[in-house]
Amino acid sequence: MSITERDLNHFGETNAAKDKLLEVRNLKTYYPIKGGFFRRTIGQVKAVDDISFEIKKGETLGLVGESGCGKSTAGRTILRLLNATSGQIIFDGKDITNVRGKELRQARKDFQMVFQDPYASLNPMQMIGDVISEPFKNFGYKNKKEIKEEVMNLLNRVGLPEDAYYKYAHEFSGGQRQRIGIARALALKPKLIVADEPVSALDVSVQSQVLNLLKELQSDFDLTYLFIAHNLSVVKHMSDRIGVMYLGNLVELADKNAIYDEPLHPYTQALISAIPEPDPKRKRERIVLTGDLPSPANPPTGCPFHTRCPVAKPECSEVKPTFKEVKPGHKVACLLY
Repeated sequence: MSITERDLNHFGETNAAKDKLLEVRNLKTYYPIKGGFFRRTIGQVKAVDDISFEIKKGETLGLVGESGCGKSTAGRTILRLLNATSGQIIFDGKDITNVRGKELRQARKDFQMVFQDPYASLNPMQMIGDVISEPFKNFGYKNKKEIKEEVMNLLNRVGLPEDAYYKYAHEFSGGQRQRIGIARALALKPKLIVADEPVSALDVSVQSQVLNLLKELQSDFDLTYLFIAHNLSVVKHMSDRIGVMYLGNLVELADKNAIYDEPLHPYTQALISAIPEPDPKRKRERIVLTGDLPSPANPPTGCPFHTRCPVAKPECSEVKPTFKEVKPGHKVACLLY
């Protein structure tokens, strides 16, 4: 019995589907604008406006963009901390976009979040041991001795002493608090961790330590990351592929080397040109964007970037470009391609 080309293609598609841990399809997250005496909805803030991407198992996808571009909203929507306006979130082969109650509770064991602010994300009234123990207690781990052993192991794994178990959040530095947040996220051995600017609130001297810890843990725990940040150098260090967001839209997605060496979208080119060059003999031409960032409550027609784009054409204000693959593994939303 011979194997046809159609069979081989089907086999390849099946394996590719198995490799995907997360698939986001046409995701939109809008916030209502209330106004008037009766507080009726008079508009919408389009925080995330029709984005699609996928993350393979064991991969790190970096998500970058200016403040307010929607990257944190996208991460929170994927984890179901916010409800999607429309679109699909498929996690490990299962559509979790609209799951509720017990089904959502069980799904949440497999994805966790490391928050941006280590000062605000820990309960100041709880000992650190109780903070990290909480996921175990919430999911029915009732043996107190075993829970304590697990917490001690996690503290050791993130580089904290065992006596941290009996201390409170205010007794730790910012970097140590972020390590506590990472330990809490690891408690239930999740498959996916969304790291929402995990080092932006930390001193530069400890940023590299936390980033290296995240990479070590990824290898040891077989983790997949969605790494959200605005520091392009940090994202390149952490990521396998990088997605660039602008005004709620995904404008470019490619391998990290392709993004840095050959950016296609004018917005990505401007971002890359702003990275400081460590070699004073090498000069990089700086692309300065003019104009103000439009409001996501009233985005421009056509391409969302055309009001600031240095190479915009008349049709850019009328036609919104589709997000498509223009090179193998390299997607971009721009009428130039």
